[in-house]
Amino acid sequence: MRIFHRLLIISGLTSLAIMPGFAAPQPEKRMMKAAIIREYGGPELLKIEDVPVPEPKENEVLVRVIACGVNPADPLVVSGKYAEAFGTHLPLIPGYDVAGIVEKTGAKMTRLKVGDAVYGYALFGGGWAEHMVLADFEATLKPKSLTFTEAAAVPLAALTAWQALVDAAKLSAGQTVLIHGGSGGVGGFAIQIAKARGARVIATASTANQDLLKQLGADVAIDYTTTKFEDVAKDVDVVLDPIGRDTLARSYAVVKKGGIIATLVQRADPAQLEKYGIRAVSIFSKSDAKELAEITKLIEEKKIKPVVTQVLPLTDAVKALKQAETHHTRGKLVIKVAEEPKN
Repeated sequence: MRIFHRLLIISGLTSLAIMPGFAAPQPEKRMMKAAIIREYGGPELLKIEDVPVPEPKENEVLVRVIACGVNPADPLVVSGKYAEAFGTHLPLIPGYDVAGIVEKTGAKMTRLKVGDAVYGYALFGGGWAEHMVLADFEATLKPKSLTFTEAAAVPLAALTAWQALVDAAKLSAGQTVLIHGGSGGVGGFAIQIAKARGARVIATASTANQDLLKQLGADVAIDYTTTKFEDVAKDVDVVLDPIGRDTLARSYAVVKKGGIIATLVQRADPAQLEKYGIRAVSIFSKSDAKELAEITKLIEEKKIKPVVTQVLPLTDAVKALKQAETHHTRGKLVIKVAEEPKN
């Protein structure tokens, strides 16, 4: 048997792997840069490290990330305060909405192919890296009219607004909606989605963002620093509240009987709902490639556009987290991971 092995080795038909006492050489793991945390805490714990490129499962695609959005939830995830709610675990790479190019597909992925420009909402994050995997239900083709940087501002915020107004509130033409925080990521998309559905929109923002509310299509813009929204908004069909606290407490009285409040950060008070004869729903956004494709159609029809006001490199991920902590970002902040393809 030893002689046979020697003959095979000499002839080049075998390797050391079949010889007792030798292990087959393992291929080197492909590495990438990523912003990663290894313990929960403040933004300063986020570090840029070299980590292995993930491998797509059978129903996933490996995406070369061009850009990834930053959301108010990102600092909460990094802090660990809502680890159970968000389903996170350490080590963690943040980043939930991503735009990039498919580099590899899993065995059962047929809808997307290598070379496709895609965007999506990664349910468990991973976008603040040079590569990431997206599941079939998380990704769809990127709008051709948007750059990758613009597209990365869309998925999570737009899907949250869609699921609040379309899925939960069933907003229809002729109804009136009050959108708090209209200059933020979710609020900005909510204004445009509501207008696309034929609704009348009342939106609130600070003095500096009144112009943006009008640009996005709000019929009535309220400066919350000088005017109480309840003095202007009355008998509305729907309220979208991404703020909570006093804003939510004052919103019950402006909703007409039978109307609905969609809340993003705080549960509604059952006693107040009963008092005014209204309903409420807490929105926990989810990945949905089919709904994202519907949003894509509105983008291509120029009925929706993302508002990107700041772009930072991956090396400034800590700065991005600190900005997200303020909850006063105009439009969207995006992390640019790689240069836009020239085509």
